[in-house]
Parts: sequence; structure tokens; C-alpha cells
Amino acid sequence: METGLGKFAKMQPIFIMLAAIAGIALGQISLLSDNAGWLIEPFLMALLFVVFLKIDLKDIGRSFKNVRFSAASIIINFVWTPLFAVILGYMFLGGLDMRIGFLMLLVTPCTDWYLVFTGMSKGNVSLSTSILPTNLILQVLLLPVYLFMFLGTGSSFDMASIMVSIVVVLVIPFAAANMIKYAAGNRRGKELMGTIMEKHGDNTQLVFLCLAVLAMFTSQGDVIVENPAVLLQMLIPLGIFFAVNFILARMVGRMLGFGFDDTTSLTFTTLARNSPLALAIAVAAFPDSPLIALVLVIGPLIELPVLSLASAVVLRMRARTEEAGFSPIGR
Repeated sequence: METGLGKFAKMQPIFIMLAAIAGIALGQISLLSDNAGWLIEPFLMALLFVVFLKIDLKDIGRSFKNVRFSAASIIINFVWTPLFAVILGYMFLGGLDMRIGFLMLLVTPCTDWYLVFTGMSKGNVSLSTSILPTNLILQVLLLPVYLFMFLGTGSSFDMASIMVSIVVVLVIPFAAANMIKYAAGNRRGKELMGTIMEKHGDNTQLVFLCLAVLAMFTSQGDVIVENPAVLLQMLIPLGIFFAVNFILARMVGRMLGFGFDDTTSLTFTTLARNSPLALAIAVAAFPDSPLIALVLVIGPLIELPVLSLASAVVLRMRARTEEAGFSPIGR
């Protein structure tokens, strides 16, 4: 009997799309749309709790030593991507507010669900986790710099509230997962937990991801329906961004001699975007520019199905690599 993600891998894009569509439909009900936003963080926390249960802290420590991976991720995310985002914005988006929202979306690397897609794609989750603190710090520090440099827009935002959100969404699941591991105690308990996670971990992650997507789009469903033109305008530039960065990450991974697992980690580290954090900053920094927030709400509607499709593509590529007799770990 097939277990784990293998049973549902090819259906990931369908599940994500159904969750998004259902969320938009439910978002037309005021009672649901007004309260669904409170569910996004709990579902993301539950999702990350499962992810962290599967990670060995020793692996994270070892991952920090991979200087080539860290350098590649930082250069793509914080040098190449901002420049590429500005070019795409000027080519395809007319108004300043749309370009600001687009830039904010692309220069903030994801700090949560990219781990889930990495895990679903059988990438090196420990390695991906090791780059998370660096990505988080750099995006918060550099976002105002990018806005000023590229768009001539200075901004200020409530750093304290952002840090509180980060602690809640990331640190609590991480601490809880490691407390459970510690409570498992002896070797037998840890082996039992490992067996359970191997059988059910991937599918559990997929369930919580779909629930988080459902809550996100339910909370903003009416806004999306009232502004369909913004979604259409963003399709082409975001599509180009994801396609180019997918190819770029695979090429860089190959050039640097990464194994398939590490290249997969680089792929999702440079594809997934931190739209919840960017949205929180936009609401605080640009309260009189709702179009900026709308761009950041619509971003995941395109991003999540793309990440699901990318995951399916990577899994197929991995299967072909293994059939050819090559190890996905590499050197």
C-alpha cells in the first residue's frame, strides 16, 4: 500500500486550487469573511508544527555550514529578485501602487509554507530551515531600502507587531515540536514517532496547508471578486517570475554541484513568497493605498497553485533521477 505523499502527490495542485476556489466562494458570506482571518495563523502554526516534528536539530546545525547554499539563496533572493521585480513591474504594471505591492510581494522570501512544499517535494527541509533566520532578518531590513531605491517611496512600519507575529507563527510551533520530541524520551519512542510521521506526516501537512489557503481566501474573497482586473494584470509578470526563478534555481544548483535534495530546497526557497508578512507591513505602512494590499492578497492565489505544480514537477524529475540510478542526495 502506498503511503505518505506518494498517494496524493499528483493531486496537490487540484487540492490547492479547490481550497482557493472554495475560499473565494465562502468569502461572499459576510459572517465567514469577517472571521476567517483569525484561522490563518493557527492553521499555519499547525502546519509548521508537523514540519518541525520531522526535522532533526542536529541536521539544522550541520546545514548552517553549507556556505554555498546560503550564498546562492541570498544572491537570488536579495540581489537578483529585487532587480527582476522592478523590471517586471515597469513592463507589465501601470500604477505606482501596483508596482509597490508587486515589489513587496517578491522581495520577501517565504518563512513558513516554503518548508511544507520543500518537504512535499522530498527536498532537504533542514537545509531550507537553516536559511530561514537570514531570509527573515534581511527582508525586514531591506524592504524599506528597496522601496526607496527603486520606487522613491520611504515607509515606516510597526516592527514590534511584526516581530510578535513572527514569534507566534514560527517560534511556538518549533518549540512545541521539540518539546514533543523530548517527551518521546528513549530511542524506541523516537523511532515510533518517526514511523508515524513517515506514514502520515506529508498528508497531514497537505491538509493543514489547504485549510490555511481556505481561510486566507475566505477572509479576502469579496475583495478579489470585486477587483478581477488586478488578478488578470498580475498573471503574466508573476508567471514569468516563477518560471524564470524555477529554471534559475535548478541551473544554479547544478552549477554548484548540489544534490537533488539541496537543489529542491534552493528551488522553493527562491520561489515561495512571504505574502502574509508583506501584507501586514503594507497595511501598517500604506493605510491609504488599498490597491497595494489587494496585490498582496491576490499574490497567493497565483503563487500557491504554481508552488503545487512546481512540487509535482520536482517529484517527477526526482523519480526520473532515481530511475536513472543517481542518488538524490548528491555530493
